[in-house]
Amino acid sequence: MTVLQPGSSSSAATTSEVAAAPPRSAGKARRRTARPGRQGRRTGTGLATLVFLLPTLLAFGYFAWWPIGRSVILSLQQTNLVDPPEWVGLENFTYLFSDPLLWTTLRNTVWFVVLAIVFGFPVPILLAVFVSELRRLGGVFRVLVYLPVVIPPVVAVLMWKWFYDPDFGLFNQALGVVGLGPYPWLQSASTAMPSLVLESTWAHAGGTVLIYLAALGSVPTELYEAAEIDGASILRRLWHVTLPQLRGVILIMFLLQIIGTVQVFTEPFVLTDGGPEDSTVTVLLLIYRYAFINGDYGSAAALSVLLAALLALLSAGYLRLTRRWSTT
Repeated sequence: MTVLQPGSSSSAATTSEVAAAPPRSAGKARRRTARPGRQGRRTGTGLATLVFLLPTLLAFGYFAWWPIGRSVILSLQQTNLVDPPEWVGLENFTYLFSDPLLWTTLRNTVWFVVLAIVFGFPVPILLAVFVSELRRLGGVFRVLVYLPVVIPPVVAVLMWKWFYDPDFGLFNQALGVVGLGPYPWLQSASTAMPSLVLESTWAHAGGTVLIYLAALGSVPTELYEAAEIDGASILRRLWHVTLPQLRGVILIMFLLQIIGTVQVFTEPFVLTDGGPEDSTVTVLLLIYRYAFINGDYGSAAALSVLLAALLALLSAGYLRLTRRWSTT
């Protein structure tokens, strides 16, 4: 057995190799010194992205957030938008709550929302299921369902105003053939609001139907095939297959319908102008009257701020309550 002496060449070579090998800490140091370069590149990329997004952010802030902030400021002022504004604090809100028409308006708006949900919310779902079940002419029915959305809103409302005419309207003429009517559709406080809901449902259901049709396309066909093999009727398939699969979409559309119906304006403005006897005055119509009839822009802005805050709280609470339902 050969024993290497300290002075031998092999020992010297080994010593030189060990001395020449860089320590592990030096490699770590080099890796650590390389990281700032990558971080700098990432910072540069982030700054470049921010520069490209800056015009969009500025436009969004100017056209979306600035009007909201301006409305809050305006709600604390008394102004006609011509003379210098006068700071009045919460006087506009005090005036709102002392106005008896506000409470009538809130009742009317809630009544419109309830009617629109009870009678108008199921209609798009049923139409979507009906169209999806068609083996032929499905495209034709899609066009017919969406056609009311293409018609300009004011034109559609004026057309329905002629339908509701007590003397020459289409509805009373058709009912007169079977010996019914005439009915004061828009002239009676008991029938005016349901008449508005009927027109609004007809005018806005088409877009919702297309959303439900797109959602139905993602439902696995195996579920329907299994239900058909079990002999389930179309109603049982709707209840046990379609509705559970569309649960998340239905919850979102329900919230959107509440927000949309609370802000109804065109129908009561064009069809009834809030009548008869203020039975169809809604929140947005009252805001319009404050601003453009009474010239009280401060009260109009105050009511707008209250409406926005109410809808924000309603949306947050609804999403919190339904988060578990939409995922289970």
